[in-house]
Amino acid sequence: MIQTEKMSPARKPVAPAPTAGQSFLAKFEEFERGRVRQSPDWLYPIRKAGIAHFAELGFPTVQNEEWRYTNIAPIAKLPFHPILERPASLPALKEIETLFIPGLKCSRMVFVDGHYAPELSAIADGIKACGLSEAWKTEARLLERHLGRYVHCEENAFVALNTAFFTDGAFIHIPANSQIEDPVHLLFVSRSSEPGSSSHPRNLVIAERGSRCRIIEHYASLPALSESKGSRSNGSDAPTLTNAVTEIVVGEDASVEHCKWQAESLSAFHIATLQVQQEGKSRVIQHSISTGAKIARIDIHLVLGGEGIESILNGLYLGGGDQLVDHHTVVDHAAPRCASHEFYNGILDGKSKGVFNGKIFVRKDAQKTDAKQTSRNLLLSDEATIDTKPQLEIFADDVKCTHGATVGQLNEEEIFYLRSRGIGAENARRMLIHAFASDVINRITLAPIREELEKLMSERLDREGV
Repeated sequence: MIQTEKMSPARKPVAPAPTAGQSFLAKFEEFERGRVRQSPDWLYPIRKAGIAHFAELGFPTVQNEEWRYTNIAPIAKLPFHPILERPASLPALKEIETLFIPGLKCSRMVFVDGHYAPELSAIADGIKACGLSEAWKTEARLLERHLGRYVHCEENAFVALNTAFFTDGAFIHIPANSQIEDPVHLLFVSRSSEPGSSSHPRNLVIAERGSRCRIIEHYASLPALSESKGSRSNGSDAPTLTNAVTEIVVGEDASVEHCKWQAESLSAFHIATLQVQQEGKSRVIQHSISTGAKIARIDIHLVLGGEGIESILNGLYLGGGDQLVDHHTVVDHAAPRCASHEFYNGILDGKSKGVFNGKIFVRKDAQKTDAKQTSRNLLLSDEATIDTKPQLEIFADDVKCTHGATVGQLNEEEIFYLRSRGIGAENARRMLIHAFASDVINRITLAPIREELEKLMSERLDREGV
C-alpha cells in the first residue's frame, strides 16, 4: 500500500491573487453581460480590441520610455470601480453653478461622474450636441464613421481602457459652413467618494468644412468647490480616476479653438488623451491648462493631414505640494506647407514635478513645413523639478523647424530692478510670476477664461505666500 502524507493546513496551496489584468478582464466580462449590450453592434469589436490591448500592455511603468518620468503606480494600485451607470441622484443646479466660469456666455453640457445630465445643461438652438449614449440612436452613421478612427489604443493602455469601458461623453457636430458664435462648455464634474471610482468619458467633435466653433473641456470636483478654482480642498479626499479621450475632426477650411482646463481634486488622478485630425487649410488653437489632480497626464496628438494647415498649442501648468503634471505632445506634419507653433509654460512650487515631452514629426513629403516649439519652466522652490524633452524628427529637406527649453528660477536682476522702483520684494516676485503665466493666458481668446485664470493665479500666490 502506498501511503500518502496528509498535507498540513500550513502547507495547503493558496490560489494566486488575480493580476491587475485579470481583474480588469473580469470587470469587462461583467460589463459585457449588462450595459455593453445597449451599445450598437459595430462598437462591440472596438471595445473588445480595447480590452485586449489593455490586457497585453498593462499599466505603463517607468521602464516605458514614454512614461519614464511619470510613475503611475498609485493609479495601478487603486481598486478598479468603473462608473458605468448614470448616478441615481444628481447634485443641485446651485452646486454646479459654482463651477461655471463667471461672465461666460455659452451653451453648456454638464456631466456627472462621466454621464451626461441634460437636466443641468443648457444648449442653444441650432447646435447639434447631445450625450454620446443618445447619439448612438440619432447619429449612428456619423459615429460609426468617426468614433475610434483617429485615436489608437495599440500603444496606450489608458486609451485602451477608455475604449473598453466608456459609456457616455459629449457628441458635437458643427455642420458645413456653420459659425457657432458662443462657445460650448463641457463641464465634467467628479463627485464620487469611493476610492478607485473611475469615469471614462469619450468625446467626439466633428467640425465640417468651413465651420467655426470654440469648445471648452473643463474638469472639476465636488464638493471641493474652491478647489475647482485651483485652491486646496476641504471636501472628499477619495483617490478617484478620470480617464478621458477626446477626438476632434476638423474639416477643410474649418476653425476650432479648444481649451482644456483640468482642475480636479488634489487627491484625484487625471489621465487624458486628445486626438485632433485636421484637413487642408484648417486652423486649430488648443490651450491646455492644468491646475489640479495629484497626478495629471495629458497626451495631445495632432495630425496635419492636408496642405495649408495652421496649428497652435498653448499650455500652462501650475504645480504645488507633491503634484505631478505631465504633458506629452505630438504634432505630425503629414502634408506640405503647414505651420505649427507650441508654447508651454510651467510654474512649480513645493515638491511638485513637471514633465514636458514635445515631439514634432515632419514626414518625407511635408516640404515647406514651419514648426516651432518652446518650453519654459519656472521653479519656485529648491525641491521642485522639471523634466523637459523637446524632440524633432525631420524627413524632409525644405523646412524651418526650431525648438527650445528653459528651466530656471526668478531672475534676481529683474527683482532688483522692480525693487529699485519702489516695489517690495514680495510684490516684485508676484509680478514676475504673474507675467510668466500671462504669456500663455493672454493667448486665450475668451476673456472670461482669461479673467478666471488671472484670479486663480492671484489666489494661489496669496495661498502659497509668494
